[in-house]
Amino acid sequence: MKQLVQKQLALSIATLQAVLADETISDTLISIAKLTAEAMQSGHKLLVAGNGGSAADAQHLVAEFVVRLTVNRPALRAIALTTDTSILTAAGNDYGFDHLFSRQLEALAQPGDVFLAISTSGNSKNILKAITQAKIIGIPTIGLSGAGGGLMSPLCDYNIVIPSDITQNIQESHLALEHIFCMLVERFVFGHDLDKKREILSE
Repeated sequence: MKQLVQKQLALSIATLQAVLADETISDTLISIAKLTAEAMQSGHKLLVAGNGGSAADAQHLVAEFVVRLTVNRPALRAIALTTDTSILTAAGNDYGFDHLFSRQLEALAQPGDVFLAISTSGNSKNILKAITQAKIIGIPTIGLSGAGGGLMSPLCDYNIVIPSDITQNIQESHLALEHIFCMLVERFVFGHDLDKKREILSE
C-alpha cells in the first residue's frame, strides 16, 4: 500500500513538472487571465462548465472568484453552470444531457463575457455544444483539457492541454492552474499591491 501511495504521488508530481516545463502553458495562462480580467473590469463575467470532477473544479474556481482566494478584495463576477439542479434536470429531461451547458449559455452569456470549458478528455459532448453556443454568441472560449486536447482543442480560442492521459493527474494539474489563474486575474484587476495584503494576512 505504501508503494501505491508513493507511486501515485510521483505520477502527480511528474505531471506538474511537465506542466511547469511547458512555457506555452504559462504564457497561455497569463493571456487568459488578462482576457478575463479585462472582461470583469468592463462589467462582464466568466462562465465555467465541466462534468464530474471538472464540475467540482468549475464550482471551486468560481467560489475563489466570488469570495476570495488569498486576500480580501471585492467580489469578481463568475458563474458555474453546474450548480442549479432545476435547470440541469429540466434541460437534461427536455433536451438531453448534451444540452445542459449550451442552454444556459444561451440564457446567461452576453458579448463581452468569457467561457471556460473544462474536460479532461476534451471530448465531452455537452462541453463541445457549449463551445459552439459560445461562438454563436460571440464570446471567447478557453479550453482546459488533457489527453491531447480531444475534439474541443481546435474549437477553442485558447487551450491549456495537460500533458497526461491519466484523468486524476490531469485534474490535479487543472486545479493548480485554476488557483494560479484566479491569482493572476486578481492582480490584473486590483494591482500587485495584493501581494502586500497577503503578507499582512499571513503574519
